[in-house]
Amino acid sequence: MIAFLTGKLAGRSTTAAFIDVGGVGYAVSMSQASLAKLPEAGAEVHVLTYLQVREDALALYGFLSAEEKALFERLISVSGVGPKVALAALSSFSPRTLADAIAAQDVALVSRIPGVGKKTASRIILELKGSLDQGIEGLFGETAAAPPTDEGLKGATEALLSMGFTSAEADIALKGAPEGAGEGALLQYALKRLGSAGLPA
Repeated sequence: MIAFLTGKLAGRSTTAAFIDVGGVGYAVSMSQASLAKLPEAGAEVHVLTYLQVREDALALYGFLSAEEKALFERLISVSGVGPKVALAALSSFSPRTLADAIAAQDVALVSRIPGVGKKTASRIILELKGSLDQGIEGLFGETAAAPPTDEGLKGATEALLSMGFTSAEADIALKGAPEGAGEGALLQYALKRLGSAGLPA
């Protein structure tokens, strides 16, 4: 995996930076906020990267801070959220503002991300709020696993029901959930199972 690039900025487009590393040019997709902070062409840059490997292509995404990269990785872990939406989120808000909005369960603010409606905003909050309860600091802190309690299962079940799933689908999706998982982890586990089963997500 390519963790970072250090080289000369050869140029940029409206969506990507072109970085010359030892004579090899890398096209790195970045948020509008990060692109605006890059220096003039010819200057040396250091960009953290995330490499997405697909069957038909390799795509490289770049970030100027560890917080931006960490939040991007959390966002694309949400069911139905891809790299383009994650970059749109980071183009619309700073990592701290977005993390705080998720922690505060501010659906209205998260819905302002281009391409994100209320349903997707609710899903982002439901899946990430547990790891972002402390805002941006939660991206790097070790989150202690919550003991398997009825409250965690109840909360995850209620969240699934509010998203339009039936009780039967919720029960099936939560079956075999890992021990020690809290409400947020249980919900993420269930949504992934529902998606792989071809049920509405």
